Amino acid sequence: MRLTALAASLLAAAPARAAPPADAPDAAPLAGAVVVAGQRASLARAIAAQEKADNIVSVVSSDDIGGLPDKNAAEALARLPGVSVQRDQGEGRYVSVRGLGPDLNAVTINGALVPSPEAGRRAVALDVLPAGLIRALEVSKTLTPEQDANSLGGTVEVKTLSAFDLPGTLLTVGAGASHDTNTDQTSPAANLLWAQRFADGKLGVAAGLSGERRKFGSDNVETGGAWTDQGLTGFELRDYLPRRERYAAALNLDYRPGAGGTYALRAFASRFSDDEVRDRLTVSNPKRGALAEGVTDTARLERRIRQRKTTQEIRSLVASTDQQFGDWLLHVEAAASRADDDTPDALNDGRFRGTANFPGVGFSDGARPALIAPASAFEPASYALNGITLQQRYSADREKHVRLDVTRKFDLADWQAALKTGVKASRRDKGNDTNQWAYNSAKASSGNYWGSGPTSMTSFVTGAELDYGLGRIGTALDPALLRARVAGLDRSRAQLAAESALDDYTMREDIDAWYGQLTLARGPWSLLGGVRVERTRFSADGRQVEDDVVTPRHGSLSTTNWLPTLQGRYDVDGQTSLRAAWSNSVVRANFSQLAPGVSLDSATEATIGNPDLAPLRSHNLDLGIERILGSDGTVSAYVFHKAIRDFTYATNLAGSGAWTGYTTATSYANGAKASVSGLELAWQQPLRMLPAPFNGVLIGVNATLTDASADIDSFEGGLRRGRTIRMPGQSDRTLNLMVGYEHGALSTRLALNYKSPYLLELGENVLDAGGDRMVDAQKQLDFSLAWQLNKRLQLTFEAANLNNETYYVYQGVKEHNVQYERYGRTYKIGLKASLF
Repeated sequence: MRLTALAASLLAAAPARAAPPADAPDAAPLAGAVVVAGQRASLARAIAAQEKADNIVSVVSSDDIGGLPDKNAAEALARLPGVSVQRDQGEGRYVSVRGLGPDLNAVTINGALVPSPEAGRRAVALDVLPAGLIRALEVSKTLTPEQDANSLGGTVEVKTLSAFDLPGTLLTVGAGASHDTNTDQTSPAANLLWAQRFADGKLGVAAGLSGERRKFGSDNVETGGAWTDQGLTGFELRDYLPRRERYAAALNLDYRPGAGGTYALRAFASRFSDDEVRDRLTVSNPKRGALAEGVTDTARLERRIRQRKTTQEIRSLVASTDQQFGDWLLHVEAAASRADDDTPDALNDGRFRGTANFPGVGFSDGARPALIAPASAFEPASYALNGITLQQRYSADREKHVRLDVTRKFDLADWQAALKTGVKASRRDKGNDTNQWAYNSAKASSGNYWGSGPTSMTSFVTGAELDYGLGRIGTALDPALLRARVAGLDRSRAQLAAESALDDYTMREDIDAWYGQLTLARGPWSLLGGVRVERTRFSADGRQVEDDVVTPRHGSLSTTNWLPTLQGRYDVDGQTSLRAAWSNSVVRANFSQLAPGVSLDSATEATIGNPDLAPLRSHNLDLGIERILGSDGTVSAYVFHKAIRDFTYATNLAGSGAWTGYTTATSYANGAKASVSGLELAWQQPLRMLPAPFNGVLIGVNATLTDASADIDSFEGGLRRGRTIRMPGQSDRTLNLMVGYEHGALSTRLALNYKSPYLLELGENVLDAGGDRMVDAQKQLDFSLAWQLNKRLQLTFEAANLNNETYYVYQGVKEHNVQYERYGRTYKIGLKASLF
């Protein structure tokens, strides 16, 4: 039978290794995950592969991704030790590794760097990669010199299927339907995977298609941190109705004419769209300045709506060849990747304000503010049109590279040695273009008049009450009616010059690298040492905006980094090994921080980009021990420490230099130092020693304990002051627990994912710990069941978020809401057919 989800889940409980055993047939690491094999045989193969890797990696195989209710790559990676996921609308999106945020990690597809479709970030939102099309996800936690040094936490490698991963022909199709309990919506999904060899087994072709359409919703209430000593100055009730679609295709061609050479072409494309309607009711401007809990006041109420469709695409093409010349191996590779984010016509804000302020407005429960308001607050006739804002945005990130590697194997005294050296040249271009238009009640001569027609909100509603589970918002607004209101007007006269220019930029990042590394093996010893040298040339062009006057700005920076590494493994016996690694890495600052744009909002307020930011540098130390339990179980423990220099953060320059007369001058700076230390523990084992039927039980557990901090400073009262903060995105504790059972045709699994609170972002005053925004502890319970109906058909059932976990952000103390959101449970049933 096919490798089941349970087997691969156990692999996630301990660091996996990259290479299969020497006597394995043509197979990928972890034996490909789609071959016909028992799960324990696959576990034994995976453990053997673990022992042969030069660095420390963790792997999720394709069946593990398909075996849990993991809609995308980010959620699948969350099962690994040292890895946690940041969610958006209940779906996993960004991945943190060993306490380092998503922007400090790298993602590759078949060896090519994945650029970020989002305008200001390096982080890749892994929800654009559907889980059903991926053969394996591998996280490198220590880097060798041949790998790019652009990750402080880890590098995520996405691998798609090759025909040479399999012993024969493969054709599988799958279809399923998921049901969202929060909106009572049902959504379809389907995938196809085919692999076959031709030309007497010399040519391999593998192709896959995947598609999913998901309708769901969430209920949200948030303050944005609008707390003062007197109470709450405002909050919002938000009803989200997103519709997300994922489509992906992969095509891999491999040609192996003989023992002397191989040729490969890897193509991957993914398209993710998010069509979202956000209807909300906002409370602001209380008469007494702030609302105390349970005490009513007169306040402003507004009904607002946003509707936009964002499409993100990622495309990757990699061509490579390996040529053997005696003891020499030559590898040549060329790749091009592109990511873009397109929002062509967004209703950014349609705003209706109460015709008069409302008496009797208040809230109860600071953690989940429930609105107290008169009945008139929910009547459309109480509101009139206040403004319409439209937005158009497009960002693109392109990366291309060429590399050449040469390896020479030889004997050095009693050691088996391999010397490897190579060069790589990569070119990356990032750009963003934004346009924004605003219409209000001003006269036509002002240029942004919204035209003639009704202004009462009664003319812009659908007539249906919003299904909002955290109270009441009122009648749903119709975005099409708002768009129609300004459709015939001249947009050029309504364009906002400052907002349309400030976020426009182009950046170029050229990296040239050389490396050399030597591996040595003798008896129980395996050693790797070497150095990587990277020279980076960065340039950026943006704009400064002052009183609607736009002037160009330019910045550039060149750096050279020497990055030595030394890694080793010692086999104590046939089951136990010790590992140690010292390595160095470097990550450039985020694009939003490097963008040279300057906004002089007023004579005392400014926002300043900083293209002169130095890259973050990290010295890394890893020590670990692993032991094989039988043939298909492992237990491991790792300690790690990262000393980071030039950590970047937001700061206030007001009172210094050119900003002496300013009260707020928000910019970015390099901190003196930051550090991350931690302990990873993992155990996974089938309990075959138990009597039947309990010998079908499988256990997997991993936990990571982390301590991370960073030093920051800012100007306050004309003096530079500092404090120590937690590293953003870092949870002190993460835990994965899996209990599974497999017997005959039945395979089940119950999995718990937990992470402790973490810092989301600093408040407006970065020196005030009371303004820090913290994400509360999260735990999610998922269940999966597979029943092999026969050799060809498998029925699956999945349940995600069984415990109905919510997302909660608070400011300073838990009683002070920043954001509370709930999503409900999702159930999915599917059928997989293996035709060959």
